[in-house]
Amino acid sequence: MTQPSAHRDNSREDALNAATAQASAPTTEPGGSGTPRSAKKDVVTPALGPVGMLRWAWTQLTSMRTALLLLLLLAVAAVPGSIFPQRVQDAFAVQTWIDDNPTIGPILDAFQLFDVYSSVWFSSIYLLLFISLIGCIIPRAKKHLQQMTSPPPRTPARLERLPEYGALELDDDGPAPEQALEEAAEELKRRRYRVDVRAAGEDSRGRPRPASIGAEKGYLKEIGNLVFHVALVGVLICVAVGSMISYRGQKVIIEDEGFVNALVAYDNFYPGAWFDESHLHPFSLRLDEFERVFDRDSTTHYGQALDFTATVTTQEGTDGEPETEELKVNHPLTLGGARVFLVGNGYAPVVTVRDGEGEVAFSGPVISRPDDQVYTSMSVIKAPDAQPEQLGFVGLFLPTAHEAEEGGPAISVDPELHNPQLQLNSYAGDLGLDEGIPQNVYVLDTDSLQTLNSREVDAGGIVLEPGETQELPEEMGSITFEEVQDYVAIDIHYNPAQGGVLVFALTALGGLILSLFLRRRRAWVTVETNEAGRTLVRFGLLSRGEDFRLREENIALRGQLEKRWSVRAPEKED
Repeated sequence: MTQPSAHRDNSREDALNAATAQASAPTTEPGGSGTPRSAKKDVVTPALGPVGMLRWAWTQLTSMRTALLLLLLLAVAAVPGSIFPQRVQDAFAVQTWIDDNPTIGPILDAFQLFDVYSSVWFSSIYLLLFISLIGCIIPRAKKHLQQMTSPPPRTPARLERLPEYGALELDDDGPAPEQALEEAAEELKRRRYRVDVRAAGEDSRGRPRPASIGAEKGYLKEIGNLVFHVALVGVLICVAVGSMISYRGQKVIIEDEGFVNALVAYDNFYPGAWFDESHLHPFSLRLDEFERVFDRDSTTHYGQALDFTATVTTQEGTDGEPETEELKVNHPLTLGGARVFLVGNGYAPVVTVRDGEGEVAFSGPVISRPDDQVYTSMSVIKAPDAQPEQLGFVGLFLPTAHEAEEGGPAISVDPELHNPQLQLNSYAGDLGLDEGIPQNVYVLDTDSLQTLNSREVDAGGIVLEPGETQELPEEMGSITFEEVQDYVAIDIHYNPAQGGVLVFALTALGGLILSLFLRRRRAWVTVETNEAGRTLVRFGLLSRGEDFRLREENIALRGQLEKRWSVRAPEKED
């Protein structure tokens, strides 16, 4: 016994030594060149090249992870648009912000933070997300089509290893295996399974294989996922096209004044990149009456605005019939495909300004901007045609003036016109309107003007009630407070792609619901004759992904089969 053992140990040692020597010995290249292979340089991975780099970049861009990252970046990139004023909404507010922040303002403007939604970086993220979604959808759609047209996976050899398993032994008078197989297929079809009946035979190893059914359902889950992504692409397209061909404008309309949908009639106008003047459908609108409703019953919110109603006369086209309609907050009108929104209102005191020569330098309503809930409003009047000096006025309009205590200026105590009063300071000099530089109509630069009326000069300020006139110092003219009119501020939006955005958004919501609440399930059924000569039906269930209701599916399928067949009760064991 000792000799064989020693022989085996020696053999193993000799083999190990030979292998070690062979591994350590330098090898030569084939062909007898004699050059040791170990002397060669290390293997270097070949470069991808331009085509390989493009293929790699496309693979990374069209991955689902990249699409989700771009979607998150798009949401983050939109945040500055809600923090900083945007030129498309209020160019004056942007310029004011830059003037108030002279250090960081120009830097933020260089990074297009005041034009976020039309900036290069926001558009780049938007375009990359669009390409990434398309790159994700096409291969997934092809793969899903292949899965729908191909038969369910082959039947597992051991169904009892599946997460859900069941077996039914039919009574002696039960159907034969062939009939039971057909009836099981019918029950699976009733549960909306796609069924593939397979005859008995042999597997790849030559073992007998019973007749079986392969079934699968839940294809709508992946279809819903694809529909969601396709609809998301549709939303992106509609938003992009809508921003290109849309327009938005603002207009202030005074009582008994009309508005015609033309470029020259807008106070502010923001067209899209592909806007054409032909997109302005002809319609007109006139403000007939404006009604304000304030709270008069509450003790805590007395005087708070409750409702605003503008009665307007509208006409579409040149041949349309005039119609009287009501325009309310959150209840816009649709005229010529455009949406007309009520966004503001206030009072417009009507004044007449005469210059030093007695000529009328200005006459008409003055838009006053409300600053608080009681409609204390800022009023600016400019009379550039006055002679010998141009005249300007800045002050407040008070709907219900009330004298303050200790000789202070009057204040407004109610938003309705119970005691209207106009308090102004007057100035003379060059208003800067002749230089051709645009100015805000609600701002008067008084730094280079001569003060005529003010609480800080001997002449005092101007305090007028309706029907009163006050002469200006130094025979510069006079100002008369005639009456008070109402005005409304309207916002007009035209975006023909909004309907498409709504349709695709609802479609995306429907696809998302399908992908979240449906489950992809597979079922297999085998039918054979057991040792007792009875028909034995076995079935197993499997779900793709987590499915907490797979057990319920097992119970429901078993219940259907037991209703159809007379099932033998399991025998009790001692």
